[in-house]
Amino acid sequence: MTNSTMTAAVAALALWLATPALANDSTAEIAIGGLSLTKSDVIVMQSEDLFVSEAKVSVDYVFLNASSADVETLVAFPLPDIENGVEAPVPDYAKDLAFRTTVDGKPVELALVQRAIFKGADVTERLAALGLEAAPVYDRFDPAVNRLAPDVRQKLVADGLIEEEGSDGKQTLWTAHWTTRTTVTRTQVFPAGRPVKVSHVYKPLAGGSVGGMLEKRFRTDPEYAAEAHARQTRYCLDADFLRAFDALARKDPHAIRTETWLGYVLTSGANWKGPIRDFRLVVDKGDPKNLVSFCATGVKKIAPTRFEVRYKDFTPKQDLNVLIVKTVKND
Repeated sequence: MTNSTMTAAVAALALWLATPALANDSTAEIAIGGLSLTKSDVIVMQSEDLFVSEAKVSVDYVFLNASSADVETLVAFPLPDIENGVEAPVPDYAKDLAFRTTVDGKPVELALVQRAIFKGADVTERLAALGLEAAPVYDRFDPAVNRLAPDVRQKLVADGLIEEEGSDGKQTLWTAHWTTRTTVTRTQVFPAGRPVKVSHVYKPLAGGSVGGMLEKRFRTDPEYAAEAHARQTRYCLDADFLRAFDALARKDPHAIRTETWLGYVLTSGANWKGPIRDFRLVVDKGDPKNLVSFCATGVKKIAPTRFEVRYKDFTPKQDLNVLIVKTVKND
């Protein structure tokens, strides 16, 4: 590993696939970030303690209002836009994230606000009047569209908002073509001169693939080389990682390797005063046999499955992408 870019990597059982993963074998992760404030010149982030695993993401912040007066500001937790109409399930943010927040150890409620944006216009109210949610979650969306009067439904089709997508044998299926914009927000008071601890816990919306571009034969095949290189760059897969990967693959050529992708947006919302004074990141790969890799400097192994990074006066320049590789026996 180089000094400039160290990669957390631990040997695992090797796997083998006859072909690289196809599009329908993989699901993209939904990278979610941390807390964002309205721009402030007096609120300092004293520390951020971030824990990332496939099962849980938790982040603990300590903020300090360095002024002599209390500050009330909007605290937002930005969630990625959902581009409906692509070949991927629409996440139900309210349920799937299992989002929990505490301030100084006490649970608080955040408002989840979702808007439907179509060709630059907000169509939320139009949809709501018809009983359609801004987030077209599949188990509620299709029945809701099918309950509409035929002429109302046809108007939505004509306007390009929805499209018929066949049937599952029980009902007609529909695709929405608007973008769902989501904000989780609340108003927070930061008392003058007193630290405030804000904590979030949620379940990450991980992506993954059965197989992939990490096999040596795909990395050296001109047809797949560009995609394989992009994967190596995204997760900072260094020579040590790839050598271990290849050596273990030779030991058990009949196993299957799966990839799990986790994303966390570090770069958004840096509206506090100055850098993060004390930043700590822990990545947990879940099983000692798994491989894990991510881009960071000064990575330290602190437990059989955990890797730690610590920075002082830290200003994030890039987002966090974590790759976890697992072995599945092909019996």
